[in-house]
Amino acid sequence: MIALEIADIKECMEHLLLRETFDHFEFVSGSITTFSTFQIDGYLHKDFFGGKDNAIIKERQNYALWKDIRGYCFSLIKGKRAPLSFKIIFCLSYADTETFLLKEAPSFKAEQVQGLYLNFRYDGAALQCVTGSSLHTFSLNKTLEHLWDEAAVKLFRQYSIPALAIQ
Repeated sequence: MIALEIADIKECMEHLLLRETFDHFEFVSGSITTFSTFQIDGYLHKDFFGGKDNAIIKERQNYALWKDIRGYCFSLIKGKRAPLSFKIIFCLSYADTETFLLKEAPSFKAEQVQGLYLNFRYDGAALQCVTGSSLHTFSLNKTLEHLWDEAAVKLFRQYSIPALAIQ
């Protein structure tokens, strides 16, 4: 787990709300405080989708994708005033976790991983992203955690989002 201080909040917000940078992540939950506090739970109620629509929802997908929630969050945040705060929690999708593990950590199986997370937190002045990883069973092996931390830093670099690790 590492905490990254986002140096250019405006640039990161554009990637979060206006670009497709994080669209492939599952949206676990969020909270946005403007004139009121809005709580959003990203958990998918699969029984809502019937027939052909149910085929769209992948068997292992537990949360809505960010691309499906992003517009709602943008509508709450847009305007002349910055939000007082927000918190957005992303999880790498199961398919992307499998791909990540095959490439970076072949000794791990996707079934072992509960989630690889990015937790964005804005407090009205600073924006941070905290990485996280969770396994289904306890392990002292921190290899996956470190690899995910490195992947998050690479993601920010790839999209030219300046972020500094906080000690």
